[in-house]
Amino acid sequence: MKGETYRLTTPLWRWSGPSAANWYFLTIDGGVGEALSATALMDRLEQGKGRGWGSVRLRIRIGASAWQTSAFPSKEQGWIVPVKAAVRRAEGLTEGDAVTVQLQF
Repeated sequence: MKGETYRLTTPLWRWSGPSAANWYFLTIDGGVGEALSATALMDRLEQGKGRGWGSVRLRIRIGASAWQTSAFPSKEQGWIVPVKAAVRRAEGLTEGDAVTVQLQF
């Protein structure tokens, strides 16, 4: 449902690109992933088109850090949400940590 808040705990993982760049993500699956998929479908039906790469805008909170970002669909992993370096530093997060996250979309 649009505007609802969801909470889950999921591991922080790293993706390394071909240029040796590292990106960090959380995987959103299960019931929250299904809610994201439903929101993306409703957005496409209401607007007649989807957002770039099928993304869904959301508000996210990890600990004391809150920001706006997008979740992106992944064939292999449900939905993925990037976690920027400033948040990882502020919250003391490293690859493999179990992260409790609050999402609103």
